[in-house]
Amino acid sequence: MEELHSETKKAEPEPASKIIGLTGGIGSGKTTVAHYIEEFGFPVYYSDDRAKTIVNDNEDLKAKIKELLGEESYDENGIYNRKWVAEKVFNDKDMLHQLNEIIHPAVRIDFEEWVQKQTKYLVFKETALLFELKLNRQCYKSLLVTAEDNIRIKRVMDRDHKTYREVEAVMEKQMPEKDKLKMADCVIYNNTNLEDLKEQTELMIFSIE
Repeated sequence: MEELHSETKKAEPEPASKIIGLTGGIGSGKTTVAHYIEEFGFPVYYSDDRAKTIVNDNEDLKAKIKELLGEESYDENGIYNRKWVAEKVFNDKDMLHQLNEIIHPAVRIDFEEWVQKQTKYLVFKETALLFELKLNRQCYKSLLVTAEDNIRIKRVMDRDHKTYREVEAVMEKQMPEKDKLKMADCVIYNNTNLEDLKEQTELMIFSIE
């Protein structure tokens, strides 16, 4: 008697989304580029915004931050005292490193869970510390938004009502642009106007294969 064989064709798994790391220093226009990317139909994970939520929602994280920085790191309502913390770690590299070691693993887990829900072939992770924390190693490509220093300083002065020296002090704490340019796979130069920035963004993201 002839033996019957039933062949079941296995469905091929859907290809995983390619992660593009999006970064840029203060006043570069990184957030504006992120919004354009969303307009073009691609999801963006805003690391800094998610971190703000996580430090308030994660009780284990709260306890660790209070242990490191003190009870003042949260206000009387239990809300993360972002301004106070920023001032406390601004000139203390060791403490800033310890704080990042607490917060960023939680953000990484949150990001990984977010990626699993996405369906587009490209997803973007917006983070100011892409290269500083070596997060670019986890990305398919890195995309840097940059601009001339004087342009960036003026933007932040106008936006945040800060003095030239205040903005310069923040920039001095960030990785130099020349180092970021060496590490970036793709670069958008935001030195002119929003129309040009949007056009560059469109050309750049649709050229990624």
